[in-house]
Amino acid sequence: MMKRIPLLLALALCLAAGPAFAQKHYDEIDFPDLPDFNVPEATRVALPNGMVVFLIEDHELPLVSMSARVGVGSVYEPADKVGLAGHGPGRRLRPGWSAQGTRELNERLESIGAVVETNIGETSGSAFMSTLKEYTGEVLPLFADVLMNPAFPEDKIDLAKTQQKSAISRRNDNPQQIAFREFTQQLYGEESPYARTPEYATIDAIGRADLVAFHERFFHPNNVILGVWGDFDTDAMVRQLREAFAAWPKKDGFARPDLPPMTTQSEGGVYLAPKADVTQSVILMGHPGEVRRDDPDYHAIQLMNEVLSGGFGGRLFQNVRDDKGLAYAVFGTYSAGYDQPGPFYAGVMTKSESTVEAAQAVKEEVEKMQQAPPTDEEISRAKESFLNSFVFNFDTRREIVDRMATYEYYGYPMDFLEQEKEGLEKVS
Repeated sequence: MMKRIPLLLALALCLAAGPAFAQKHYDEIDFPDLPDFNVPEATRVALPNGMVVFLIEDHELPLVSMSARVGVGSVYEPADKVGLAGHGPGRRLRPGWSAQGTRELNERLESIGAVVETNIGETSGSAFMSTLKEYTGEVLPLFADVLMNPAFPEDKIDLAKTQQKSAISRRNDNPQQIAFREFTQQLYGEESPYARTPEYATIDAIGRADLVAFHERFFHPNNVILGVWGDFDTDAMVRQLREAFAAWPKKDGFARPDLPPMTTQSEGGVYLAPKADVTQSVILMGHPGEVRRDDPDYHAIQLMNEVLSGGFGGRLFQNVRDDKGLAYAVFGTYSAGYDQPGPFYAGVMTKSESTVEAAQAVKEEVEKMQQAPPTDEEISRAKESFLNSFVFNFDTRREIVDRMATYEYYGYPMDFLEQEKEGLEKVS
């Protein structure tokens, strides 16, 4: 009787008996030219009430989605009521917050697979809706009502307060959250709008009247930029939007207030936030930045970030994690905002006994960016990383309209992304 050979062993015998596999370096592989890529263009329309709208038709699926950018942010909260933006229009709302909101209406949205929600971040707010095409006429008025006429019912306010207090009670459970919070406060000061945190007292001080006043101050159609994408006819959708927002008058003389300045309060140093119940350390180091995205140095900084911390090929990963084995996570970047400069920061997460060694290793790599500038190979690899992934800026219609809304919001040219690509290609 023939002896049975295990499958894996049989496979190994077949491989051994056959010809050896020839390996090629990736430089020796011939790749076909990529086909031309046509970028979908958004149509820009200004409604009579001042709302700017960007629209892109997409008939692949019977869906209609909208994303609104609102000129509001948590940085505008009163200092004694931090957390205000996270209550009313800033919470991920369901229609129960709108004048039309009822339990039955929420259940109706769930039954048709529709979504309506809002959120407020640090320097801007957002609202989102998505629905099947056939229910657009039903969901769009509700989306508009959430923006125009939030009801702020007391029971929803109480629920939001309870949830925020619960988050406060847990915020020291996560070492990473502690590190980033304390690092930001050292950069800008505990009282800075960019670093302060909600407390039980600031949450308790918030009442319905505060929410109404905050909404009335910022929520105006001429302070909203709307992106719309999906299965619709552009002219017909513009008519629907005009009708949905017809009762929302333009706020004459409105100008979005200037953002608070990002000034630093720290003179530098080493700061410790002990947490005795963990066996790992989170280390952050850095300083306030000076560069926005419209700065001439922005493109060079992007490539510098890639060389320093661009995934597996970055210097931090190669030297701190791979070669020295000091970290399970290591990162670094010089960030840049559209409206404000971002900080430079580098960080490492390591076991407690290697805290000092890991921190020194990261610091050395940061210093080497000045002492040993990137090689031609590092620059070439960094450019390839950016340029080869450039097409993914256009892989969804939402990305395109959201980017247009962002440029409109911050006053950037509509071809800023193309300018960015050209700028990266020129960096030496």
